[in-house]
Order: sequence, then structure tokens, then C-alpha cells
Amino acid sequence: MAEPAQKKAKTGRVFLFSSESVNEGHPDKLCDQVSDAVLDTCLTEDPKSKVACETVTKDNMVMVAGEITTQARIDYDKVV
Repeated sequence: MAEPAQKKAKTGRVFLFSSESVNEGHPDKLCDQVSDAVLDTCLTEDPKSKVACETVTKDNMVMVAGEITTQARIDYDKVV
């Protein structure tokens, strides 16, 4: 007797897991902190905020990019 379609789908799946790890002081750690600070600031002032931001850095520059929908007034220079 043939197996149900659901059971076949579960046994036939193969997943590849990968992850990234960086050391303390790496620019990615700083960027994560800035993105988290922007999110925290938005949610503190407007709990209904929707934040999808990324932070990039090079030399003495920090750039926050993405989409932010909020009623909060954010001083990004202060947050960064």
C-alpha cells in the first residue's frame, strides 16, 4: 500500500544549515547594535512601529538603510 503524500514529503526533505560567526570588535557587531538601537527607539515611542533596517559601516561612516514605518520622531544622529 502506498504511503500518504504528507509522510513522503517529510521524509524526502534535506536541509543544509550554515551560520556566520564574527569576533568581538568586528564591524558587524557594531552594525547590529545600531540596528537594534533604532528598533528599540522606534518601539519605545510607537509600539506599532514596523522596522526593517540594516546598518553598514566603513571607515568613519555609518549608514542606516531600509524601511521604517512609525509615528515616532527619531534623531538618528543621536541614536547612532
